[in-house]
Amino acid sequence: MEAAFESVRLKERAQQLGFSMLGVTRALPSPRLEAYLRWIATGYHGTMAYMARADRVARRRDLNVILPNVRSLIVVGLAYHTLNVPAAVLRDPTRGRIAAYAWGLDYHEVIAARLEALAAWLRAESGGMAYRVYVDTGAILERSHAQQAGLGFIGKNTVLIDPKRGSYFLLGELLTDLAFDRYDEPHRETMCGTCVRCQSACPTAAFPQPYVLDARRCISYLTIEYKGYVPRGLRPLLGNWIMGCDICMDVCPFTRFATPTPEPAFQLRDIERAAPRLARLLSLSAAEFAAFFAGSPILRLKHERLLRNACIAAGNSGDASLLPHLDALLESASPLVRAHAAWAVARLAGRAAREALQAALARETDAECATEIETTLADLDAGSL
Repeated sequence: MEAAFESVRLKERAQQLGFSMLGVTRALPSPRLEAYLRWIATGYHGTMAYMARADRVARRRDLNVILPNVRSLIVVGLAYHTLNVPAAVLRDPTRGRIAAYAWGLDYHEVIAARLEALAAWLRAESGGMAYRVYVDTGAILERSHAQQAGLGFIGKNTVLIDPKRGSYFLLGELLTDLAFDRYDEPHRETMCGTCVRCQSACPTAAFPQPYVLDARRCISYLTIEYKGYVPRGLRPLLGNWIMGCDICMDVCPFTRFATPTPEPAFQLRDIERAAPRLARLLSLSAAEFAAFFAGSPILRLKHERLLRNACIAAGNSGDASLLPHLDALLESASPLVRAHAAWAVARLAGRAAREALQAALARETDAECATEIETTLADLDAGSL
């Protein structure tokens, strides 16, 4: 009979590679699969159609579809929060706010490289194995598998929470056909009790009930995943968030146990990478965007969506000094940016924006953008911006 690999050696090696946590579980279907399918059926995944694709659901049902004869699922966590940016800076309405996981280097690349190093070591030490590495890319229910691997519980905010460190950590997975001598016990399913801080703090009311997220109202989804015109009623609720959101984690009682990460890849090199000034963002060219955010996961957002989000934040800022930047964006090459710039101009300038918006409408060639500007003008007249 093939000898099982010692999980204690695996954990020692993971620690040497810099991972904050590691758990090993058997490669079984997630106990939350049916809840996930109900979530999809309700439409809470919004425009993320890939989440409902039959081939991806098949992988979630049976990990053997991903890796034939898979036996084990190794789940790692890497703490990312530096906890070193003053709250006053983050809340400054003249700055755009970026979720803390994106302050440093792109975690996809950081974690994937270390998982590959862990897999190479494990393959050498075990005499050979088949494996697959995932970092926020695979069709698996990673938070559920992490709970099964003992790394934490899933909170009412749907985030994985380690009661000893909070939720400021990122996950990665290594699927393998190796067996281990010891598997970790699943963590308790919940430790939230009667607490509803995350539910109450969410500005867009994105939690229709505890443990259920309506992505269509989530600031992270709206600023990152959603590629279209942000629903007008939600724009004022986004505040100054331009990529992601940390609110439901920041207010969690377990967050008080979080400590600054020592991970070099996630250290903040420039406060502008956490809370860039909106005036700077609104004037960035595509090339300047790529240079300024080099190595950052913000590049995955693309220049167009960053400008869209910055326009919304500018419209919420109350800072009229941003109007020249927004006026320039009324002539952006992107209809998406032009429409959101028009909304922001109206928010900041009020009725004084009418002439500029009418001129923008007169030269508009994109039907959807024109409709957006018309609606902005109507809202301006109605005083409902």
